[in-house]
Amino acid sequence: MTALPTRKLEAWRYTDLRALSAISFTAPASPPTPLSLPDLAIPRLVFLNGIFAPHLSSELSFLQPFTPVAEHSAQPLTQINAEHAQAGMTLLIPPGVDAGSVLLVSQASGGSMAFHPRHRITLGAGARLTLIEVAQGDGVYWHNPVMDITLADDAALAHYRLQDESREAFHLATIRADLAKTASYESFTALLGGQISRAEFHVRLQGTGGHAHINAALLLGGSQLGDITSVITHAAKGCTSRQTVKSVLSGAARGVFQGRIEVDRIAQKTDGYQMTQALLLSDTAEMDIKPELQIFADDVKCSHGATIGALDAEQLFYLRSRGIAPDDARAMLIRAFLTEALESVTSEPALAMFETEFAQFQAAR
Repeated sequence: MTALPTRKLEAWRYTDLRALSAISFTAPASPPTPLSLPDLAIPRLVFLNGIFAPHLSSELSFLQPFTPVAEHSAQPLTQINAEHAQAGMTLLIPPGVDAGSVLLVSQASGGSMAFHPRHRITLGAGARLTLIEVAQGDGVYWHNPVMDITLADDAALAHYRLQDESREAFHLATIRADLAKTASYESFTALLGGQISRAEFHVRLQGTGGHAHINAALLLGGSQLGDITSVITHAAKGCTSRQTVKSVLSGAARGVFQGRIEVDRIAQKTDGYQMTQALLLSDTAEMDIKPELQIFADDVKCSHGATIGALDAEQLFYLRSRGIAPDDARAMLIRAFLTEALESVTSEPALAMFETEFAQFQAAR
């Protein structure tokens, strides 16, 4: 039985899982009555307490039966997932097919339970897919999903993730993507729920001209902890990667961003960039940032940047002087701060969903 990672591991230096390890979790209960499902007019796949719910899901010709797979990674959470995975979504998009948009919903409710879905997405050459993920729930539980993505030559996946779990829940997700020649992976993740949440990305650019864009927003309050960790490996020539993470933290919330760009010796003409910016709305909020560049090629363009600050007093004063109420002025500045993170969200249903969630977060501050 694989143990949970501790802060002795460098990758977990800023995220302490002792609160998770103190709870005795049970196997998933029978699927509960679903919560209100997201109102998006696209085909959907629904998992309740980690169990596939066909009566709530759409029939998709490219949905394959779940089959367990061996786990060769040394990462503790993926090992734990492999040891306990009982269900998952497998999508196989044939070459040249535009599969449109699919909604993946995970909902949980009940006692202290843990579920570990194993999802796989494979896009053939030139295939297209937009995947919108929503995670929701009530009560104490542990959601530990793993998603493995394979993109063939010139395939493109737009991947939008809303983590809005119960404030008592734990959400620890691992997303791994392998990109072939001129393939594209566009991702946006919003962390709003959970007492401890983490989205860990491992993206490998294996073919010339591949592109990966990892965007995220952390909108946290109270004593929440949210962690975005990414490792983007450039293993081929002429690939590009972008990482943009925006955090808005209030109360005693903590945000973490660990972003690493790895450039292999063969990966000349690499263009890699990462930027993280945090807006602290209280004196007790905290942001930990750890950018890394590991470069073995000599003809590359790689950089990173980071800023942490509070709302600009002069901008607030300007808005107040124009007759805008204090709360409205704060909301306008926060929304403007988050605009860049949403620029890559080209799906109208996904953008509307994130806009609604952001507005609710601002109203609650």
